[in-house]
Amino acid sequence: MINDIYAKLLQQVIHNNYDNIKFENINANEKEFHYEFKIEEKISENDFEKLEKEIRKLKKSAFVKLIRISGVYLDGNSNNEMITRISGKGFNTKDELEEYNNFLEEAKERDHRKIGQDLDLFCFSDYVGPGLPLYTPRGTIIKDELQKEIEKTCRKYGFEKVSCPSLADISLFETSGHASKFNDELFRVSSPKGHQFVLKPVQCPHHTQIYASKIRSYKDLPIRYMESDKQYRAELQGAVSGLSRVYAITVEDGHSFCRIDQVKDEVKNMCNLIKEFYTKMNLWNNNWVSLSVRDYKHQEKYIGNKEDWDLCEKMLQEVSDELGLNAKKCEGEAALYGPKLDFMFEDALGREIQIPTVQLDFSTPKRFGLFYINENGEKVPPVMVHRAVLGSYERFLVLLLEQTKGVLPLWLSPVQVNIIPVNMKYHDEYCKKLKEKLLDEDIRINYNDSEESMNKKIRQSNIMKNPYTIIIGDKERDNNLISYRKYGSNETISISLDEFINQIKEEIKKR
Repeated sequence: MINDIYAKLLQQVIHNNYDNIKFENINANEKEFHYEFKIEEKISENDFEKLEKEIRKLKKSAFVKLIRISGVYLDGNSNNEMITRISGKGFNTKDELEEYNNFLEEAKERDHRKIGQDLDLFCFSDYVGPGLPLYTPRGTIIKDELQKEIEKTCRKYGFEKVSCPSLADISLFETSGHASKFNDELFRVSSPKGHQFVLKPVQCPHHTQIYASKIRSYKDLPIRYMESDKQYRAELQGAVSGLSRVYAITVEDGHSFCRIDQVKDEVKNMCNLIKEFYTKMNLWNNNWVSLSVRDYKHQEKYIGNKEDWDLCEKMLQEVSDELGLNAKKCEGEAALYGPKLDFMFEDALGREIQIPTVQLDFSTPKRFGLFYINENGEKVPPVMVHRAVLGSYERFLVLLLEQTKGVLPLWLSPVQVNIIPVNMKYHDEYCKKLKEKLLDEDIRINYNDSEESMNKKIRQSNIMKNPYTIIIGDKERDNNLISYRKYGSNETISISLDEFINQIKEEIKKR
């Protein structure tokens, strides 16, 4: 395998240029190679060009690209020391290498971290800590609009909004099984007054307690809850990166409590919900579905009994068949409490990303003693169906920003209309009237009343990827008109203000 060859060549180059090399390990697959080692000297991406030249000296017609350098724990164990990993990729021809370099340039332009900085959407602070994103006013608008949209869609499918605290007693997660399964990922919170809490890593245990707050009849089911809130997981310190992996995750998810005869319809309901939302977001393409089941060789890793698991997996397979999902069975990918349907998407750079999911759970209701009263007056445990549509807002924003290069639809854009006067002295008053009128119509606007030149303001509006830029001069002021340019177009269109408002509102309505 070509990547294995280049990994060994890199190892030889490191040996030729550095001393006291320890803890070496080579991994290679069809996509990349990884060489892990520890040296005393500092090595960085600035050394890649030199290392690539040294590789070419060892092998004629060598076509290799070193991609990244990172810190990893020795043998993947967080109790061990950190060592260096260099990742790279080998090619058979010069053309393949050039094509990959072009791909990397495109990846830089689509990197959500760059887009987030350029468009002033989010930031990080050493004082706050890594893995804890701070959303700016512009980024918060996007996040809030997404929440409004997903909640509006979920309400159509019978979900009701709930709100739970970020803290919980550890006993909640001991009962659910999360404390033992994910002990290393829990943030534990204590106080001088003796409080011992956990920051919630998931929301489902909290939702069980809302269900348990009163007696439920079989006629009440299904009961569906939804919530968008922060969850906290202690990822490995070297693993956090941009919005892709963070400690504080804003998660949209929901849970349905239903009878066993309602399960398949509930799962179908949620699958249709996922399809509707992602179609609306223009993201329902290049996706496939995983039927994520147990690791049959290590069933001790899961909670619940075998009979329940067998039935859950059978039900999900039937749903896949009936909806034409063609789900691919993936062993060992199930959740702690049950199998799931994971919707896998391919982003603009060909990388696979999983966000929406529907998960069956017979175990959690039994662990918490949940029940409903059936038609015979007997107590029966409900089935719990977990679902995430938008899922992690952070991961969804990564997909959205990199897919669109930050060119968002009008309804989602932080600034929908940017107003620019040709001359502040003569056009400021009319621009201010426009601003007030558009704000009254609930349209998000920015009025650039700085002293910069008009052309510079137009360039800046394009940099910020504002959907509409209004330019106001004498003609517009004297005739109660507006002249606008849409992002990506040099055409200037003049219409009345009322026409423009109707056009904007219709476009927002259509999504």
